[in-house]
Amino acid sequence: MKILITDDHSVVRQGYASVLPTVIQPCEIIEASNGEEANELYLNESPDIVIMDINLPGISGIEAASRILQHDPDAKILFFSMYDEAPIVKQALDAGAMGYITKSGSPKTLLEAVTRISKGEIFIEYDLVMKLALNNQEVSDERLRELTQREFEVFVMLARGQSNQLISETLDLNIKTVSNYVTTIKSKLNISSTAELVHLAIDAGVIKFAH
Repeated sequence: MKILITDDHSVVRQGYASVLPTVIQPCEIIEASNGEEANELYLNESPDIVIMDINLPGISGIEAASRILQHDPDAKILFFSMYDEAPIVKQALDAGAMGYITKSGSPKTLLEAVTRISKGEIFIEYDLVMKLALNNQEVSDERLRELTQREFEVFVMLARGQSNQLISETLDLNIKTVSNYVTTIKSKLNISSTAELVHLAIDAGVIKFAH
C-alpha cells in the first residue's frame, strides 16, 4: 500500500511514517509538506490513501483534497487535524474525505482508520461522530455559510485567539492578505470587533470556548 502523508511538520510526518509500516505491510510512505506538493505527488505517484492535515501553508488541506478529488473522484482521503469542532469536521467530509481523526488520538485509531478506508469504508473518530450528531451536522449560524473555505479557516483561527501575524505565518500568507481576509470576514458576518467574532463562533458551536 502506498500512503501519502501531508503535514507541514516533518516530525509529525516521520511519526506517522514510523507507525504505519508496523501493521500495514507492504507499506510505502511518501511525504508532502503542503497542499500544492500533495497534489503534484498524487498525480505522479497515485497513492492508495492520502493522510492530510487541514492547516497547511498555502492552500488549505480541504482545498488540496478538493483538487485531488477533481482529478480522481475515487481518491481515498483521511483528514487528521488538531481541530475537533463539528462544523470543521463536516466541512472536511463535505469536501469528499472518507475519514477524519484528531491528532490527539492514539496510533491505534490511525491504523484502524487507514485499514477501514483502504477497504472503501468511512471512518470518523468516535468522539467526532458524537459531536456531529449533537450538532445535527449543521452550523447553527447561517452567516457562516457565506464564508469561503479559506475565510472559514481564518475565522476559526481568529476565534481561537490567534493574531494576524501568527495566521500569516501558519498559512504562509502575506500579512496584508490576512488583514484583507479579516475585513471581509467581519463584513460578511456583519460584526465589527474580534470579541463579537469570538461570541459568534462559540454560539455557532465552531469553538468550545475562547482561548
